[in-house]
Amino acid sequence: MTFSAIFALTAAAVAAIMDISTGKVKNQWICFLWIVGMVYQMILGQWQGIWCFMAGSMIPILVLFPLFRFRMLGPGDIKLFSALGGVMGAGDILVCMAISFVCGGILSLVFLLLYGELVSRLRHFAVYIQFVISNRKIVPYYRKGQQWENLHFTIPVLMGVILYAGGVY
Repeated sequence: MTFSAIFALTAAAVAAIMDISTGKVKNQWICFLWIVGMVYQMILGQWQGIWCFMAGSMIPILVLFPLFRFRMLGPGDIKLFSALGGVMGAGDILVCMAISFVCGGILSLVFLLLYGELVSRLRHFAVYIQFVISNRKIVPYYRKGQQWENLHFTIPVLMGVILYAGGVY
């Protein structure tokens, strides 16, 4: 297993444990991951490694900002993707993000079906979209706190990283 695979797996696992136990991924952990990622890329590519680190780190922030803006994804999840991207690289972090969203969608669908809330949540989403469009005002989509429908997105991120570490992509 490569360093980037071990790093990504450890980073995502610790972040998931933090998120489940406290509801947040600590900024100290993210900063540590960014530093390790930049040093790793500099060892691999010297000064050019900084560009690899920056590309991999910035893509998640740029791509996922709209979801943060609509309060559909938390800042900790985006920062985690950014830190992972610094080591995994631009291409692999895009694949990881796509896989993580598919895994999150599957988990959400399972929860909605188990709790019998699929129609209710689809209705909530439609009302939310209608409100944002008609009022031209962005309000948080999810409810804060330990609500049953609030999925800790670090779990699907970890699932995507497991596939990365396992060599699936």
